[in-house]
Amino acid sequence: MTEIFYLLEQQPAIFISTIFILGLLIGSFLNVVIHRLPTMMNTEWREQCHSYLALEQSKDTQATPYNLITPASHCPSCETPIKPWQNIPIISYLLLRGKCKHCGSAISIRYPLIELLSALLSAAVAYQFGWSEQTVAALILTWALIALSMIDIDHQLLPDQISLPVLWLGLLISLNYVFVGPEQSIAGAAAGYLFLWLVYHGFRLITGKEGMGYGDFKLLALLGAWFGWQQLPLIILVSSLAGAIIGVSLIVFAKHHKDKPIPFGPYLAIAGWISMMWGNLIIASYMGWLLY
Repeated sequence: MTEIFYLLEQQPAIFISTIFILGLLIGSFLNVVIHRLPTMMNTEWREQCHSYLALEQSKDTQATPYNLITPASHCPSCETPIKPWQNIPIISYLLLRGKCKHCGSAISIRYPLIELLSALLSAAVAYQFGWSEQTVAALILTWALIALSMIDIDHQLLPDQISLPVLWLGLLISLNYVFVGPEQSIAGAAAGYLFLWLVYHGFRLITGKEGMGYGDFKLLALLGAWFGWQQLPLIILVSSLAGAIIGVSLIVFAKHHKDKPIPFGPYLAIAGWISMMWGNLIIASYMGWLLY
């Protein structure tokens, strides 16, 4: 094992390729999280409501366990279990030509795209940070942001089951100064949450509408915990610009109704990942330009 670690440390190309493959495998698991976690949350909320109101459990309550492991992966159309060789990231999709081998139903192109996205972003992290503890932390955050973004796009939800553990992880790794120190991390978490909390209530007082959800507060707090309060202005600026550009494009070109909410979580995630990768360089370049 020591020899393998030494090889990965001394050979960046092998290290990045290994992380790319790992990203593919994690991307396959992220597809499961993205698909199943919202259903698990809805089931839990329904059971809590029945318990609180002392109602009899509904007949559609699932008798068999439903979590990230059980039941095994299967075709949503014919429910035929997916064999291991049919579940190889990207390769299986290409071999099956995007269709279920049993019933011929189309398999969403989103599954291999998420696997590829996870692999590419993971490889970029490995290239940027090399053989270091920053790479380990950055990979965890990258995978969490992918899952949060896709769930928010699908359901307008940013699950606490992902956000809060990753937020606490950001605070804990600050004790070892992985990205920032504990003082910056704590201040960043508090400032991130408070900023969007104030925006939310200010917007509601002015318009009488809710402009965002509490999950967005927690996500910005998470990013503040990881990268400190100094990165928050950059994250807010980049996410706002991305949201404005993509939002207007959706309304103009995709006929997205202006009253239909557009999730803000993916834009925060994009801005947070950019900040992690190049935030210090962007801020230094801007300050140099400003002072020139």
